[in-house]
Amino acid sequence: MKIAAQMYTVREFCQTEGDFAKSVEKVAKMGYPGIQLSAQGPIPAKFIAETCAANNIQIVCSHTPPPRFLNELDTVIEECNLYDMKVVGVGGMPPEYRESADGVKKFISDFLPVAKKLNEAGLYFSYHNHEFEFARFDGKLMMDYLIEGFAEADVKFLLDTYWVQAGGCEPAAWIKKMKGLVSVVHFKEMCIVGREQHFAEIGYGNLNWPAIIEACRASQVEWVVVEQDNSYGREPFESLKMSYEFLAKNI
Repeated sequence: MKIAAQMYTVREFCQTEGDFAKSVEKVAKMGYPGIQLSAQGPIPAKFIAETCAANNIQIVCSHTPPPRFLNELDTVIEECNLYDMKVVGVGGMPPEYRESADGVKKFISDFLPVAKKLNEAGLYFSYHNHEFEFARFDGKLMMDYLIEGFAEADVKFLLDTYWVQAGGCEPAAWIKKMKGLVSVVHFKEMCIVGREQHFAEIGYGNLNWPAIIEACRASQVEWVVVEQDNSYGREPFESLKMSYEFLAKNI
């Protein structure tokens, strides 16, 4: 397994070409060999590709706004080819689909053709979970609806450890359950402050990382992507560095 940095963690430092280039250089110097693109500013794809290549950084995957898949799919495919990237997907299900089993089925029917066209181009559509996918509709988890509904296409789920835990489930068990469906896993830590769940640096919270790492190996996960939505006063590059140092010793 290789370790990548989710650039969403440092999104406020990725809104211009100059800042994006500095951020990629910082991540590369920490030791990360790859990144995930997400929430960067309106930066030309060619600049992104050239910047990453100059820093020997592989673009592992990206989150792309859902409307682009429905309205600009050919352009999305062109960008993937420019990035030499095989996995592209949504960072979350749009709210209008989340409230019922019929809504989830509508999401599947809307995006299944997208997944199939990406497959035809040699790419994979990915779905990133939050906690709400572990709600039950008619006795079945939303996540199970998604797994079954996308079975016609080769979809890669981008499982997020924090949100699986927040959904009341065990990350390691779900990584093993979804063997073959996950090539990339978001490593996101959870800690407790008072009675609230907070994001934390990997290894500085309460998730069972030995079990999660073992499950990733058993499921042949290719990349683990460090993501921290909020550093709570700590500089986010420091958070990425702390997480990398923990994982470099434990993977």
